[in-house]
Amino acid sequence: MWCQRLAWLLRGQRGSTGRRWPWLSQDLGPVPAAPVRCCPTAPAAPRCAWQLHQDHLELRYGSTLMRLDFVWLRDHCRSASCYNAKTNQRSLDTASVDLAITRWSVAFGDSALAPVPGPDGHVTRYGLEWLVRNSYEGQKQQVMHPRILWNAEIYRQAQVPSVDCRSFLETDEGLKEFLQNFLLYGIAFVENVTPTKEDTEILAERISIIRETIYGRMWYFTSDFSRGDTAYTKLALDRHTDTTYFQEPCGDELPLPVFHCLKHEGTGGRTLLVDGVHAAEQVLRRAPEHFELLAKVPLKHEYVESVGGCHNHMIGVGPVLNVYPWNNELYLIRYNNYDRAVINTVPHDVVRRWYHAHRALTAELRRPDNELWVKLKPGKALFVDNWRVLHGREAFTGYRQLCGCYLTRDDVLNTARLLGLQA
Repeated sequence: MWCQRLAWLLRGQRGSTGRRWPWLSQDLGPVPAAPVRCCPTAPAAPRCAWQLHQDHLELRYGSTLMRLDFVWLRDHCRSASCYNAKTNQRSLDTASVDLAITRWSVAFGDSALAPVPGPDGHVTRYGLEWLVRNSYEGQKQQVMHPRILWNAEIYRQAQVPSVDCRSFLETDEGLKEFLQNFLLYGIAFVENVTPTKEDTEILAERISIIRETIYGRMWYFTSDFSRGDTAYTKLALDRHTDTTYFQEPCGDELPLPVFHCLKHEGTGGRTLLVDGVHAAEQVLRRAPEHFELLAKVPLKHEYVESVGGCHNHMIGVGPVLNVYPWNNELYLIRYNNYDRAVINTVPHDVVRRWYHAHRALTAELRRPDNELWVKLKPGKALFVDNWRVLHGREAFTGYRQLCGCYLTRDDVLNTARLLGLQA
């Protein structure tokens, strides 16, 4: 009913008094900015006001001020002729939109906005809440991935529960609880897993396609130096993110690792976990110039091995910190002192400043109160968000065997969204 009434109004029909409705603007054409108008039919809260300009609509809704280009508004029309609601895909040919739209009319009612481009007369309707969620200004006020930043004490006090393996595998509730923990904290545990590679594989496939890499599909992890990597020794491993040397065509892709201790006959070997985003936020607060440099300077990371039948030479390029340009939200940390290649992508006048910035971040990552130490025992599987949480281990004695794999990030987030989580 509302859409029919609005379309009727926008076609220029007159009310019972014979006059156009007072809250429907005339076809303004290419005119100077119109005065700000309040929407009389909008709810008392949030309040709405708008102003027409030559090429865009300026709209304030609640606390959000939006500048909506006419071409953008036309391109994002969700009418049946422009958008296929069944497939959730655009039908409108963007290249056919007039890039010089300057003639526009605007109507408001029931918290909805309906701009009408003059040239083709097409009715383009929007809900104001939709515009807030999807406009550039709306995105600046939102975070892509809600999360809880933590140090060791914060995480312990939160008492984040592990999820039982059976609940994880057999119920949506258990899977959703696990994924919520994972999204908020960047780590999550599953208990009572049968300590075999096969059962670990079943666990991983519950939330994602397993990604096959140079390490295979499912890998065993022992101190036999079967690979050209420090991880395949009994030595301590400092905090790091994995696969910094991967460079996918579609962009940065650091897979999500899964670790499951199958056996340990000896001492030591605790796992170290550090919230890299928490540490980076401290750098931003204390020395924003260091944060900015770490987010701008690209570095090479490299993996070279020639052990047995394994011959690989991989290079990935990217800054230590990665932020979304529209809201400056940190979404990825790439930190691995083992695999960082020769620094030859940094101009001479920046090198020394970069080392100071790197030292500042390293100091935060190595603060004892940021270190969460966990003893992985048979039956306890750990999932790590490799874009956020750094991991390491202490040296150990005896025989220690882990198995694990890498999951594709897209599939994990896809599973979370299907369960109604923001990811």
